Amino acid sequence: MSVIKRHEAFTNFFQILHPLVAGKLSLLRQQQTDHKLFRELVHEITLLLGYEATQNLSTNTVEIQTPMEKCMAPFLAGPSPVILPILRAGVGMVDALLTLMPQAKVGHIGLFRDEKTLKPEGYYFKIPEDSDKRHFYVCDPMLATGGSAIRAVNTLKKHQVKSITFICLLAAPEGLKAFFDEHPDVPIYSASLDRCLNSKGYICPGLGDAGDRMFGTL
Repeated sequence: MSVIKRHEAFTNFFQILHPLVAGKLSLLRQQQTDHKLFRELVHEITLLLGYEATQNLSTNTVEIQTPMEKCMAPFLAGPSPVILPILRAGVGMVDALLTLMPQAKVGHIGLFRDEKTLKPEGYYFKIPEDSDKRHFYVCDPMLATGGSAIRAVNTLKKHQVKSITFICLLAAPEGLKAFFDEHPDVPIYSASLDRCLNSKGYICPGLGDAGDRMFGTL
């Protein structure tokens, strides 16, 4: 049975405490984990996080016919949600979320972090035309400084998107503070709240650069 931990300092941050999540995250952190296993673990952890993050999706009850009799059964209601990975590492989380929500649409936002300023720079953005009516699941393995997450949510809100959830594998307290200072209304689901950022803006103990480890570009 999973437990959702809410931290006193970050009331809209939900940490998923589950033995499977914890064990897979430990494997993900290990330096010797190769890129094939890394991608598989990202998929598996995202699947478990996504199960919790989607618990508030609305449903409609419809009459169906089973092999035995008719009954009233729930189906997902409203427009299909949108999965928005932050390129490039967020791509590794998409298939797991599509496994849970095969009807979902997939947008993309391309951001990279300037290594000197640590600020995000945008280079690509594409979402469905009717996105203002849909719930968005923004995904990125790491919430470090919070810059990319803030930029992504800022962009969505400029396009009139009002319903957003952020999913990450790891978060740093500095990034959470920065994010919730800007977007206190957006919940975050994560597997871990790590100790801190180092001088280069990487999460500690962390797992290194998620994109490089996922795609073998170390």
